[in-house]
Parts: sequence; structure tokens; C-alpha cells
Amino acid sequence: MITIIDYGLGNIQAFVNVYRRLHIPVAVAQTAEQLENATKLILPGVGAFDHAIERLTDSGMRPKLDSLVQRDQVPVLGICVGMQILADSSEEGSLPGLGWVPGRVRSFKSVPDLDQLALPHMGWNDVMPVLGAPLFKGFEEEARFYFLHSYFFECNEKIHACATSSYGLEFSCAVQSGNVYGVQFHPEKSHHFGVGLLKNFAEL
Repeated sequence: MITIIDYGLGNIQAFVNVYRRLHIPVAVAQTAEQLENATKLILPGVGAFDHAIERLTDSGMRPKLDSLVQRDQVPVLGICVGMQILADSSEEGSLPGLGWVPGRVRSFKSVPDLDQLALPHMGWNDVMPVLGAPLFKGFEEEARFYFLHSYFFECNEKIHACATSSYGLEFSCAVQSGNVYGVQFHPEKSHHFGVGLLKNFAEL
């Protein structure tokens, strides 16, 4: 069962609608008990890093999520700020992240010579998947997704970057560490590209 983690951030219904159109079983969890039957997890998110961590902690689901993801190796897909909180830390806030993917979240403005870059990075952009990246099966020729963000994920090791995009610099727009996946863009707003990616995640 694909389970969408509802901790008050992100367009939960959009993901539910995609999976229902694909005839793939989907559920929404707002409590730890509702995570019990999850075989795959989606962690959406919008807004600020610290606020997302606080909301997830306050939901009471964090201990169960840690157990499912780290002990039971249940696949999880973080989206937008849901991807960023997979990191160890963020320049946007002071709270530690989940630490499921080694790295930190940086502001585009903190990169030398990018202080004049218009933010947020908003709109459609090309995505370059790493060869064989399972989330991007079928996108070998073309991949375009919708972005809305001012911070980017900097992996500690390049092996964890499974796709890149360019905005002022080339940055990791998708990450993977074992059973943990993350995308900076919004698949739920990315038409057939996003539907294809969510279908690929369901079929992992």
C-alpha cells in the first residue's frame, strides 16, 4: 500500500488522485497507527525546513517512520521540502533533518557569484537523470518537471545524486540512498512526466 504522509504540509489530494487514476492502491496517514500497512511512503512538503521538521515531529509519526525506513527498509519518496528534510541539515534553519540521505540543504544565494540570481527558481526545467536511475525509467530522452524552490540539496557523495538540473549552477534535483528517494520538483504538477515518475516509484 502506497501511503501518503499527511503532517499538514503539501497537496496530499493531488497524489491520491494520481494513484487512483492509475488504479494503484493508496492511503493517507495522519497517525503512526495508519502507517502500519505501508509498503511505500510518500513524504510531501512545502514551506520552510524547520517548520516541516516541527510539523512532522508534532504529528507523532517520526518514530514509526524511522523504524519503517531505516529498520524495515520501506521505500520512501520525499518531495520538495519533503526531500530537503531527508538531509542532515539546512542553511534555512537550525533544526537537524531526518539524516536519511547524507548531505545538507543550501541556499542558491550562498553560492559565490549567485547572489543576484532571481529566486525562487520557479517553473519548468529540464532534468538530467543518471543512467539507470529507477525513478526515471522511460525518461531517457526527455524529462521536464515543475520547480518552486530557493534551496537545493547538496549530497555529501555524488553517488547519491540520481538526477541534476541547472539554475545558476548544476544541482542535485533528485537523490537516492538505498530505499530513500527524494525529488526537489513537484511531480504532482508536472503532467505526464510526474505521473510517470510516481508510477515508477510505485513499481520499484
